[in-house]
Order: sequence, then C-alpha cells, then structure tokens
Amino acid sequence: MNVYESLQTVLLFVVLLAVVKPLGTFMARVFQGERTILSPVLAPAESLLYGVCGVNSEEEMDWKRYARAMVLFNLVLFATLFAMLMLQHLLPLNPQKFPAFSWQLALNTAVSFTTNTNWQAYAGEQAASYFTQMVGLTVHNFVSAATGIAVAIAVIRGFARRTTSALGNFWVDLTRATLYILVPISLIAALVLVSQGVIQNFSAYQAVSLVQPVTYDTPKRDGTGSPVKDPTGNPVTERVTAKEVTIPMGPVASQEAIKELGTNGGGFFNANSAHPFENPTPLSNMLEILLILLIPFSLTYTFGAMVGNTRQGWTLLGVMLLILLASFAVLQGVESGGNPLVTKLGVHGANMEGKDTRFGLAGSSLFTVATTGTSCGAVNTMHDSLTPIGGMIPMSLMLLGELVPGGVGSGLYTMLAFAVIAVFVSGLMIGRTPEYLGKKIEVREMWMSVVTVLAAGVMVLILSGIAMISPSAVAAMANPGAHGLSEVLYAFASMANNNGSAFAGLSANTTFYNILGALAMIVGRFAPTVAVLAMAGSLAEKKYVPPSLGTLPTDKVPFALWLTLVILIVGALTFFPALSLGPIVEHLTMTM
Repeated sequence: MNVYESLQTVLLFVVLLAVVKPLGTFMARVFQGERTILSPVLAPAESLLYGVCGVNSEEEMDWKRYARAMVLFNLVLFATLFAMLMLQHLLPLNPQKFPAFSWQLALNTAVSFTTNTNWQAYAGEQAASYFTQMVGLTVHNFVSAATGIAVAIAVIRGFARRTTSALGNFWVDLTRATLYILVPISLIAALVLVSQGVIQNFSAYQAVSLVQPVTYDTPKRDGTGSPVKDPTGNPVTERVTAKEVTIPMGPVASQEAIKELGTNGGGFFNANSAHPFENPTPLSNMLEILLILLIPFSLTYTFGAMVGNTRQGWTLLGVMLLILLASFAVLQGVESGGNPLVTKLGVHGANMEGKDTRFGLAGSSLFTVATTGTSCGAVNTMHDSLTPIGGMIPMSLMLLGELVPGGVGSGLYTMLAFAVIAVFVSGLMIGRTPEYLGKKIEVREMWMSVVTVLAAGVMVLILSGIAMISPSAVAAMANPGAHGLSEVLYAFASMANNNGSAFAGLSANTTFYNILGALAMIVGRFAPTVAVLAMAGSLAEKKYVPPSLGTLPTDKVPFALWLTLVILIVGALTFFPALSLGPIVEHLTMTM
C-alpha cells in the first residue's frame, strides 16, 4: 500500500473503534428500556406503534414464543414481497414498465431479502421498479436487519439473566432496533451519500447518444439465459454495436444507506457498490465500509455492557478484528503481487482487473473482506477477477459463518456459539464442567451451538455436490474446471450464509439455482436463529455459578487466541477439501 492508502485504512479503523463504545452503550440502553437522547422524540412514536399493533410492551416471551414470533413475522414478510414481485407490473412507480418477476425468481428474491441475504439473480436497474425497490426491498432491508439484532439481544439476555425463562419481547426488540438504531443512522448516512453524488430521484431513465459507436463482444445466451458454449466447453460470444446508452435513475441513496448499515448488500444496480451512482468517491467508499462494520462491531460492547463485564465484549471484538485484519493482509498481499500469467506476458504490477481505480487496491480489498466478513454482500470489486488465493479469502470468510464481525446480530450470536464450543472443549481437556459467564455449559447448549455453527456449512457442501452432478447446474457455469467449481461453491456459501455477493460467471437465474438457493437461504437463516434462541432459553434458566480457581477466564488474551484457533480449526476441517478442489487447485495450475 502507498502512504495514502495506509493512512486511509488506519483512519477508518480508528474511527470505527472510537465509535464502538458509545454506540454499543447506546444500544444497550435502548434494549434495556432506559432513557436515551432520542427518547423525547421517538418514545411517543414507539408507544403509538405498540397501541396500533396491540403489543403489550411489558410482556416477555420464553424462547419458543420468541422464535415463533420471529418466524411468523418473517413468513408474512416473505408472502408480502413475493406478491409484490408477482404483481409489479400492476403497481405504481414503474416508469420503465418492468414486467412481473417469474415465480421462481420471485420466490428466490423474496426469500433472499427476508433472510437478510439479498442475493440477486437479476439486474436491479433492468428488472425492479421504483415501488419494488423502495416499498419492497428497502423496507425488508430494515426489518430483516432488525430481526437479526433482536435475536442477538435475546441471546445476550440468556447469558445475563438467571433462573428465568423470559428472553424479552420480540416485537419490542424489533421496533426499537428499527426506530432507535437503523432509521436515524440510515437517515444521516443517506444525506452524506447524496452529498458525495449518490442519486435520489424518481426520474425516468435517460437515453444518451454516444459520441461514437462502440463495438464489443458479449456472451451469447440461449432462451433460458444460460451462456452458450462451443463443443470444447468455452463460452460463445457475439459482437454488438451500441450507439446510445441508457442511464438509470432512481431513489438510490435511501437504499444504499440501509443496505450497508443493515449488512444487507442488495444493490439498486447490477454493478452494486462499484456503480458510480451507488459509490461515487473514495470518501463514499470508506463511509460504506464503516457502515458495514459499525453495528456488528458495536454489538460486542453491547454484549459486554448487558452481561455486566465489558471485557467480555472487547475479547470477542479482538477475535473478530484479528481474523478480519489477517484476511485483509493476505488479500492485499496476493493482489499486490499480480497475476503470474499476466506477468509472463511482460505486464507487471498489481492485479487491478475487476477493481475500480477510484478506490485503489486497498479500498477494494478492504471492502471485499468487510462485505464477506459480514453478511452484507455489497461489492465494489468483481470477486471473479481476484487471483485464486485472493478469491479464496472472501469465500473462506463466508464459510467460517460470517462472524468477523458477521451480520448485524447474526455475527454476534454465531461468535457466542463458537465461544460456547471453545469453553466446552477446554473443559473436556482439563476434566471439568465448562462454564461461560457463570453458566454451566452442558449437552443441550453444546448441541445448539453446533447447529448454529454448522447448519449453513452442511447446506453448502450438500448443495454444491448436487450442483456438480446436475446437468442444468453445470450448464449455467461460464467457466470449466476448478474456477467453475469455485463459482458454484462461492454461490452456495453466499446464499447459505446469508451474504448475497457472487463470484460472477454463474447464470444464477435458473430454476435449479433459484429453488435450491432459496432452500439454502432459509436453512442458513432460520436453523441457526432458532437453535441459538433455544440455547439462550436454556442458559437463562440456569443458576449463576461464581468463578473459582478452576474457571477458565474468558475475558483475557489466552481465551481470545484459543477461540480464534477453534474457529479456524472448525472451518478447516469442514471446508478444506472443497477449497482444495477449487481455488487451491486453480492457484497451483496458475503458478505451474
């Protein structure tokens, strides 16, 4: 990195870490029902919402009721968005007269935005009306993110409370997450983004004539949208001449802010955060990275504050930061080294294919690890253009369960599940009943932690295997060999871990990927959330056990290192064979 990129990166993390404590403290006060600086303005609106919806804000739920409310709420959200996509051509704010989605694509998209995945098997500016983008997708960006935060808060209560079955009220937690946290920050962020050039309007698309015609080659596709290949398996291209270009418009800034803050990631445009109308300047790029990491990191302090030991939160944050920075260093290093095959042709320098010179190599690498270390999925770089080892970094961050720092809420409760596993294993090693935060970790908590950690990964391996023996799935791959496997593995890793980014090169808008992808997203979202709520319910009913000489300190550096090791070992044992057949083989082939 040059001096400018180094200063930019350091400044970003300084600002991020400086905000963790005040925002974490604020969120703890919000979810504990304490008065905050926003209470005079928002408390009346909160009370009004409870009255209109018939919610008793004083009533608390056990884990089963909490999970049931969460699942039913998301089921209604799914049905609403699915209907909206199927009826898009009849709804207002559709100046481009976009038709309705096909039922397979509508199913996949509705599941995607309901589960906070925001996987997009369509180009936003070519398929979704302004009404769909605002009332459908943007609203889901808020409530799906709020759902993740609510579950994390319930899990924190499971650790903090004693001899009770109550974990809070889902409707109250959902309302407060949206009203006090997501909406105010998104409003400020949207205004800053507009100042940088992100558009916000309802204008019709603008057709602009080119100064001179442009001729280029584009992949040829058949009637189903799949790439056409020649007898040797290589993609067939066709030459196209363009004389004018259509510039899309729309209410972008309002969606851009919450898509990053809520670690949603669904882009208004197909190019996502690489599009100049979504991410126009280096400053907007840094702001969007900050938004992606802001809540997941701050929730660690919220955890520490609510359990009465802030050092516990700093320990989890340290583990997240360590793995994230290590991933950034590796990605930055391999991309700086360039592509050996290109170097042999006499072209030296960093691998800048698929990256925007506005952001530079560091800005692109940092965005890549931030968006895949969380469940965001927004991209300012084409991950398909990364070197094999470079591409393995974002893939691995997703396969680890997206916990460095993970999605809003989901990253924290996944990290807590890993912490339970780490404590349990360490207890077995010394022959003592493991304890975490004064709660004995027994068989039930261990099982629920394993489900939380491995549910998404198991789906990735099963569905990737099915894809490799399904002709329709293989036909959708634009690249053969190891890189084609990487594309499929990355796609299911992204969907099952509720990320939403894509390796590209894969025609995902097919019946196979739409339906199996929807299954991966549902299991990847709701199996861990229900399991971790069950674990929280069990922990909340336990008595507090005072620490003794045999208690493992979980707020010190040795435990942080042990937790990091457990995370890496679980990831390696689960996914190393698959990675060996994909990016590792491709790297060896490239360097031979």
